[in-house]
Amino acid sequence: MRKQLLLLSTLIALATATQAQIFTREDSLNAGLVGSNNATVISGYGEVKYEYNSYTSTATASVPRAVMFIGHRFNERYQLFSEWELENANTADGGEFGVEQLFIKYNINRSIYITAGLFTPRIGIINENHLPTTFNSINRPFVETLLIPATWREIGVGLYGQSESVLGLNYAVSLTNGLDASKFSNGTGIRGGRGAGNTINAKTIGITPSVLYYHNNFRMQASGYYGGSVGVSPREADSLYLETGPLGAAVAMAEANVQYKHNGVSIKALVAYTNITKAQDINRAYANNTPSEMIGGYAELGYNVLHKKQAVKSLTIFTRYEYLDLNSKVPV
Repeated sequence: MRKQLLLLSTLIALATATQAQIFTREDSLNAGLVGSNNATVISGYGEVKYEYNSYTSTATASVPRAVMFIGHRFNERYQLFSEWELENANTADGGEFGVEQLFIKYNINRSIYITAGLFTPRIGIINENHLPTTFNSINRPFVETLLIPATWREIGVGLYGQSESVLGLNYAVSLTNGLDASKFSNGTGIRGGRGAGNTINAKTIGITPSVLYYHNNFRMQASGYYGGSVGVSPREADSLYLETGPLGAAVAMAEANVQYKHNGVSIKALVAYTNITKAQDINRAYANNTPSEMIGGYAELGYNVLHKKQAVKSLTIFTRYEYLDLNSKVPV
């Protein structure tokens, strides 16, 4: 069945501006370590959320997450980054406590570095920049929650660099464990198949290349993902009529996004597409109604009414439009 979600929201967000990020100039937690003379940095953030639904006349309050960051600089080349998160206030009623990120960063030189461990590959906007002050509204965009399953973290290695010949050009490529097709669904896409460092089958691999370019007031990025989703033994794969191996039952994803900021005006747009060519085989094996294609995108326009008065704070009025189709094409 084809499902579409159209969202048009006009909201007001109050946020405190953060420092520059070491990866994409926006993540204050990582920048707190690299930009400091302290060998060890402890930081964090928390969210308390209240929502009122005027259509149903209902309201909810929650603590979506509380996060602690611990980082340590061993020397100029090696740093340790860790991020610990408690979701939904407790673990008794559907909440969880987990390691959001845990990796070593090695600086090859001033332009290139390597990460190894549990980290968030560069894909989409929110995945690397998911602090509450880096996006408008109290909720992340649906497209970057269900289609791009942020926060999407896996175990592997990543190479990040800046071009010395083209000012503002950045690149990244990550090699991580793949996904778990048995946990895909037509309601949440590939989100349930993320490893998140929780004993996932490492027989499959995922590759995430990305190109990021800064020019004047623009930030432009294109990224992709290609990885296997069936890592069972050859015997089990034969019994389930599935292909296995590093790229078995591959998932392909592509996204492009652009952001613009100037004189209080902010514009943001993203489009994403996912293809699962072996969706029919996955459905036959696991009966989870996996779609073969998913598509979505969103556009956002905002204005910071305090941009002339406050250097460190913002009061942004914005509107966002989203389109999301998690069942753009379903095998018959």
